[in-house]
Amino acid sequence: MTLDLFRLRKAPFSLDREALSWVETTFHALDDAERVGQIFNMLSRGDEDGERETFQHFKPGGLTRYFKDNAEEERARLAELQADAKVPLLISADLEGSRMSLPFGTPVPNPLALSAIDDLAVTEEVSRIMAREARAVGLNWSFTPLLDINAATRSSIVATRSFGSDMERIRRHALTQLRVFQEEGIAATIKHWPGEGHDARDQHLVTTINPLSMQEWAASHGRLYRDAIDAGALAVMSAHIALPAYMQGEGAEGAELYRPASLSPELTTKLLRQEYGFNGLIVSDASEMAGVTSFMSAVDAKVEIVNAGNDMILFSNAPERHFGAILEAVQSGRIRSERFADAVLRVLGLKARLGLHRGDALPPFPPIQSKRVQEIIRRAPVLEKDVQNLLPLSADTHKRVAVVAPGIVEPLWNSTMPIVFPELLSAEGFDVTVHEVGHPLEPEDYDLVIYAFSEETLLTRGRIFLDWAKLGGGMRGSMQRVWHEVPTLMISFGYPYYLYDAPRVPTYINAWATMDEMQKAVVDLILGRAEWNRNSPVDAFDGAPDARF
Repeated sequence: MTLDLFRLRKAPFSLDREALSWVETTFHALDDAERVGQIFNMLSRGDEDGERETFQHFKPGGLTRYFKDNAEEERARLAELQADAKVPLLISADLEGSRMSLPFGTPVPNPLALSAIDDLAVTEEVSRIMAREARAVGLNWSFTPLLDINAATRSSIVATRSFGSDMERIRRHALTQLRVFQEEGIAATIKHWPGEGHDARDQHLVTTINPLSMQEWAASHGRLYRDAIDAGALAVMSAHIALPAYMQGEGAEGAELYRPASLSPELTTKLLRQEYGFNGLIVSDASEMAGVTSFMSAVDAKVEIVNAGNDMILFSNAPERHFGAILEAVQSGRIRSERFADAVLRVLGLKARLGLHRGDALPPFPPIQSKRVQEIIRRAPVLEKDVQNLLPLSADTHKRVAVVAPGIVEPLWNSTMPIVFPELLSAEGFDVTVHEVGHPLEPEDYDLVIYAFSEETLLTRGRIFLDWAKLGGGMRGSMQRVWHEVPTLMISFGYPYYLYDAPRVPTYINAWATMDEMQKAVVDLILGRAEWNRNSPVDAFDGAPDARF
């Protein structure tokens, strides 16, 4: 087979003769089954029985790692998997900060917190910390930065993962992170193509819709993607998001107007590859998400993901069936040989672009930067309103404190974790009672009530809202509002729009992230040890006219 390697000479691959030779030699050394393996990126959850043997058998081109908290063990584990591989592996993760940080690394703020700080030097510093720690354990690819726009504030999947609602602010911070990651040897991935943030639903659960006209889309999401492509982004994640305005222009009707980009040649090949000139690697979003499987069966979707123009398929929960389906489609011609070869070449081209074929030694693990990053994190929380002039607090005047804290929601592991905030307050001399959620408050027993919510916008949440009935234990408790009887403070360590459900709460803080370090920063701020940030990256009042009062 004669290979067209010209595209790999062009940006963003920009491969030299030696790298091109490796790509060509490697491609010819693989049989069809091994080439199929190259276009799959598998999920590595840890040390499950048989995981290593599964990878040895199917020979995937990449792995997305759910890291554990021991850096040396992770480094050794990934080195072992690389040693097993016939072709070097792309090792990926979502380097998004906060609860999506590396568990053994420096605790760093998430994108919305960085946007609140709005200091590009800080975004560069934090991104470099993440990238260097990731490189040191063997990671070479991140599914970030996000270019999503925080437009639909009811969305449970976008808010704290994006850089906010202002397009120029998103652009500044996303392009900074992209540049830094790639300077540090981490391939950056811009997502979620063709643009998330206008649908209140979650593409893990349903195909979401970008409802903009093409003129509106080109001026917002389109511009963000064009600028990131021009900046040299190595990868794009094609997501389970429909863009009906474009599909209508392509003659689509009915359900085809709402075909997700991950399954759409029009959106992924024609719009992204041809019209926007993206020459790097296109990876689908997770292929088991209901944004795909609600549109077609998971097996058929694997084939259509490749035919749509994606070069890598993200994840497979049934590799025997899915790898076999791709191989059969290649051999039968259902996937054209040119499309298949193009996908494999781009995967190999990304590996060569990252220098994986050279087998260079990993850098040493850098020192944890906790002290420095704590200084940064303290700059993130925003005092959105304080109409009762409550702050700063003092244990002398507000000794008895009730903290209503449902806990940190962790959907990935279907668990809820306690927050450290009540303990931090106790250490400052407050007499803290953690109020049992589901029961009405007795406000006369306290000098201060603090509602502390801890939900970052992570997958499969469906909706995030202030559930007064759950907090108060039914209908009667749901209607209780205590701030007329006792000073009241509401803090969000995550989702920034609770004022929509509690517009008249007198004092409200957005702290963007559930990490312990952010909780420590808020305690310092409410005690008056630092100046408040007033530079909110979103409209925390969510358009509610009474929420400012």
